[in-house]
Amino acid sequence: MMAMLAVMIPFAAATSASAQTRYYRSRTTVTRTYQRPNFYKRHRNAINIGIGTAAGALLGGLIGGRRGALIGTLAGAGGGALYTYKIKPKRHYYYYR
Repeated sequence: MMAMLAVMIPFAAATSASAQTRYYRSRTTVTRTYQRPNFYKRHRNAINIGIGTAAGALLGGLIGGRRGALIGTLAGAGGGALYTYKIKPKRHYYYYR
């Protein structure tokens, strides 16, 4: 639990509003603001596969011991990748003005 807390504190500290907003200018000197996507949207693939892997390892370990945990890990990673890339792929929205 402490390791997870130690990893998540720097991510939470770096999400201030000024760190998420970027300013730039085009040739016509119009300033545009870009909102940086949140942490989940930026690391969606790794988070979904990691959650699937952990869930598979937990269930496999409870059902089949050490060997079951290994099999569950592989099945969970495959299921997480299937969910991330095939069932619910990223949707990119482009807005033109």
